Amino acid sequence: MPPSPWSHTRSAAVADDIDFEIKGQELQFLEIELDAGESAVAEAGSFVWKDASVQMTTVFGDGSGDAGGGFMGKLLGAGKRLVTGESLFTTVFTHTGSGKARVAFAAPTPGNILPLNLGQLGGTLICQKDSFLAAARGVSIGIHFQKRVMTGLFGGEGFIMQRLDGDGWVFVQMGGALVERELKPGEELHVDTGCLAAYTPGVDFDLVMAGGVRSVLFGGEGLFFARLRGPGKVWIQSLPFSRLAGRMLQAAQGGGGNRGEGSILGQIGNLIDGN
Repeated sequence: MPPSPWSHTRSAAVADDIDFEIKGQELQFLEIELDAGESAVAEAGSFVWKDASVQMTTVFGDGSGDAGGGFMGKLLGAGKRLVTGESLFTTVFTHTGSGKARVAFAAPTPGNILPLNLGQLGGTLICQKDSFLAAARGVSIGIHFQKRVMTGLFGGEGFIMQRLDGDGWVFVQMGGALVERELKPGEELHVDTGCLAAYTPGVDFDLVMAGGVRSVLFGGEGLFFARLRGPGKVWIQSLPFSRLAGRMLQAAQGGGGNRGEGSILGQIGNLIDGN
């Protein structure tokens, strides 16, 4: 459950302890409240509005505020973002006045904005490459490589996923409805590879065959499921952007409704309709 809006508790954490509220239903946006001197970092293109006392600065890399690395540290951070398909730059919003000020960001697709405190998750979250929306200053945005070759090739997210490290708030965007599952040690969960949104590092991510030959050819669910084994937390999205884009493309090409998505049946239906 999301925390109560605007509940502020100052701590000795590295990341800024920002306050926030998530508004809207299917098309949500995030409103962050900053004290004087506090900052939030956001993905390029997600900005909606801000108070005049909030100054916007574009930085090279992930804007985590790690000055110890110097130019090479910033270059490495930017390189990590480039590998995951993101922009080389992020935008930092800092409250330079007095009192409180707010800034808002929006998710680019229908779904949910999920607020997570990395300090309560052991300091790390692994998620889709394009799921990061915003975070408190001090959170590092890196990359996570799949350890198994087959998982990287057929796991739906490829070899590389995003890795968020720190002890502050991060906000990730998920498509459609969102389900959170906490797996006990040894407990397994099978998920469509595209619907796997995020998980904690303690979860073992592997693949399992979707079924027999008939299921693979006509079931429309692909060759593999993601097999997740606890302990740890898993977040599942009901409508990944790739599936939404595929339906829109199908409609634009005159494909009509879904007749066995991803299977041979879908192609047979297109032939019958003359598409």
